[in-house]
Amino acid sequence: MVLVRLLALSLFHVCLVGCQPNSSQQASSPPGEQSPLGTDKLSFPWSRLRLPRYIIPLHYRLLLHPNLTSLSFTGSVQIQIDVQNNTNWVVLHSKGLQIFNATILNQNLAHLSDQVLPVLHNPSHEQIGIFSPRVLSSGQKYFLYIEFGAELVEGFSGFYKSTYKTSTGETRTLASTHFEPTSARMAFPCFDEPIFKANFSLRIRRSQEYISLSNMPIVKTFEVNNDLLEDRFAASVKMSTYLVAFVICDFKSVTATTSSGVQVSIYAAPEKWSQTHYALEVAVKMLDFYEEYFNIRYPLPKQDLIAIPDFEAGAMENWGLTTYRETSLLFDPLTSSVSDKLWITMVIGHELAHQWFGNLVTMEWWNDTWLKEGFARYMEYISVEATYPDLKVEEYLLHTCFAAVGHDSLNSSRPISSPAENPTQIKEMFDTVSYDKGACVLHMLRHFLTDDVFQSGIVRYLRKYSFKNARNQDLWDSLANTCSEEDFISGKHCYSSGQATKNAYLFAGEHLDLTAMMNTWTLQKGIPLVTVTRKGPRLLLRQDRFLRTVLPSDPLWPTLQKGFLWHIPLTYKTDASSTIHRHLMTTHTDSIHIGEEINWVKVNTDMTGYYVVHYEDDGWDEMTKLLRENHTALSYKDRTHLIHNAFQLVTAGHLPINKALDLIGYLQYETHTVPLIEGLGYLETFYRVIEKRNEPELTHNLGMYILRFFRAVIDQQTWSDSGSVSERRLRSEVISLACHLDDPPCLEQAHQSFKDWLQSNGTLNLPTDVAETVYSVGAQDDHGWTSLLHTYNVSLSAAQKYKILFALTCSRDTSKLERLLELGLEGTVIRSQDLSSLILMVARNPRGHHLAWSFVKKNWDTLVKKFQLGSFCIRNILIGTTGQFSSPEELAEVRLFFESIKEQTSQLRATQIALDNIQKNVRWIQRNLETLRNWVNEQMK
Repeated sequence: MVLVRLLALSLFHVCLVGCQPNSSQQASSPPGEQSPLGTDKLSFPWSRLRLPRYIIPLHYRLLLHPNLTSLSFTGSVQIQIDVQNNTNWVVLHSKGLQIFNATILNQNLAHLSDQVLPVLHNPSHEQIGIFSPRVLSSGQKYFLYIEFGAELVEGFSGFYKSTYKTSTGETRTLASTHFEPTSARMAFPCFDEPIFKANFSLRIRRSQEYISLSNMPIVKTFEVNNDLLEDRFAASVKMSTYLVAFVICDFKSVTATTSSGVQVSIYAAPEKWSQTHYALEVAVKMLDFYEEYFNIRYPLPKQDLIAIPDFEAGAMENWGLTTYRETSLLFDPLTSSVSDKLWITMVIGHELAHQWFGNLVTMEWWNDTWLKEGFARYMEYISVEATYPDLKVEEYLLHTCFAAVGHDSLNSSRPISSPAENPTQIKEMFDTVSYDKGACVLHMLRHFLTDDVFQSGIVRYLRKYSFKNARNQDLWDSLANTCSEEDFISGKHCYSSGQATKNAYLFAGEHLDLTAMMNTWTLQKGIPLVTVTRKGPRLLLRQDRFLRTVLPSDPLWPTLQKGFLWHIPLTYKTDASSTIHRHLMTTHTDSIHIGEEINWVKVNTDMTGYYVVHYEDDGWDEMTKLLRENHTALSYKDRTHLIHNAFQLVTAGHLPINKALDLIGYLQYETHTVPLIEGLGYLETFYRVIEKRNEPELTHNLGMYILRFFRAVIDQQTWSDSGSVSERRLRSEVISLACHLDDPPCLEQAHQSFKDWLQSNGTLNLPTDVAETVYSVGAQDDHGWTSLLHTYNVSLSAAQKYKILFALTCSRDTSKLERLLELGLEGTVIRSQDLSSLILMVARNPRGHHLAWSFVKKNWDTLVKKFQLGSFCIRNILIGTTGQFSSPEELAEVRLFFESIKEQTSQLRATQIALDNIQKNVRWIQRNLETLRNWVNEQMK
């Protein structure tokens, strides 16, 4: 699953097999008739959140009949089960379903009981228990048959309703599914845990004006009665319930075939069909690439990609039927920017990587969500670099790792592999740690092991666990080329686990225990800070936990450092040669011989390692000097890494802010876009925090300094879509910031472009790289704002709508901002799926930042109902609206609100992250505001 595109902003194990069911918990009986056996004499047989492991589902035969007029559905499921303990009970998942009846049949399809079987409900665990008067015998297979029904969900999980408007204003309805992580149980009763892989045979009934899609192709369609058709789909491969998908819609498609014969189709609302062609090209290329890279054929005959008008996430990897937000799949050459194109390419790369990582091999439990999400995020970079090198995707990997560092340097972070039991905790696993840190740790590992060893190791992992489940350890064993004694004896090309420690990759001549090393990255939270000091011919090294919320002088510091140690694959370069030197640091302190004659040393070459570097004594002065005198001695990645680390160290209290600001002084000579955007990004961040405080003079002076410092870069920009991807990305960023800082030439050009666009009645196509800025400037007066809202309403381009929505939130009129928030809450003009992004956009606006927070507090219960507690939408709303608060009063006020909702949020990590963020900002202001003021005044003389 891909999360929504945002503004730049120990293993737990429970033995269930053979455990005796607990009979102490009462549960509600199902609605409808009282069963002859009577549920009043029975107690719910199972007290745990995780299902018993002694009933294994083998095959689901599922019939569904959705009614898109009454917005409800009925269905039946026959589940073949393998019973591994004698029992009278079958416990499985069901949420929000009305169970009409349930029966159990033997292998000959004969009923075990002539009575209606009691069905007990345990809503708090989203489980039902079906009682069989006759014992189900260990070693036997049975069929569980259940009839059920429900309303189509008003939301984004389970089997839900979506709508779209045609250009004539007609509203059309479709029904779609989103099951990850725990919502298959909302569409049909099932064993809704990743380990219960089974085959699925689907039948869907629909009226003739619709089509139905699912994981597999349709093998037969026949008429049930006059207007009702039934589509029968081929049986699926063995897979987890969260990957099942079906859609009933009236969409149109475009189709092509991969070199190995897989049929690929892109589906969208009929009037958006013309926007599907780029995605088709990408999907075909990507599937061909992955089949070759993984050396494993894609196991299904087809792969459909469909743009769903209402979709909470960015996309979802359902096997053979991947679902997307429209902005993640549809490319309109007239309104989609180069950033939109890159986003679509990466999202498709992510979801198709999942067809192997996640679908073919699935984590045993959600505590290892990173095994699929970290891999899919990392494979975005590998696949796009291979298939679309002109998109320069490698320039974005640094920012993925910077995002991970930002999160991981707060005390509220978590280990990559973390316990998660209930649905809220499981939803929270889909976060920066699983995705971005997971990808960066894999990037470090790939560079450490070399590309070939990494690739052959993951192919070995995928082959060994195909159609099965895996854990962290299985990945390390595959990468280290180890295996079970049985595999070893059978002559497979691997080492026995007993030889694992001897199987040492020679890394700078040292032996390596890969599991021990990787456990330091996945089983403990946080990121290391490596402090480097030159002492004669030696480089002295010290590792600590890097924290941005607590200073070394703080009494809490020793407690928060205790027990943390990483095995760090260090890399470094010196001025003596172009060689990348390597050293594995496994102790708190260490040293390396580099020689007396070395002038400079840069640690963590190209930021291939996941750690922050601090150059002690006059180390940062040396780096500043190097950048001023000969910045091209370092790669653009190293230059960007230095800028990032310097400002992170400022926040953590290890470096004065003026040193970091002096370091980026060299940027007036910089020609590469990535370090330019990094340096500009920090100055913009400071500006955006300070403009939200009562600091008019500093806000003005800092804005003037930024415009003066980057004048040459600003003046070089053309208001067009010409140039390389990197140049176009820089253009978008620079022109946007210049107009935000009220740069007269920028505002003049934007006003003129907006006027031309208005006069053309929207027929003029603005250059896509600057359209958002032009709209934002145009939205400042009433007529412009109203015209944009009208265009937003009628536009058929999701990319254009996103740019206009951002522009509308740039208004300085708070009544307009309030109106937007109300429209988002109401959900018709601005869809509910865009509400969390809208709230964050309003919060970015200095006039809207307290407004957005007040809106969240006032509408908290409604927001939780819309998005569910553990969702990334709720997380983004909580962290995003408070992210630029920087006063002790704001911190106290947020804490008070969290206290008032603690019954809901006690299990949420997001509230602690939000508080950590504000605490970090408060300390940053206390430590750096005056120094920044003096430094800016000095520059302005």
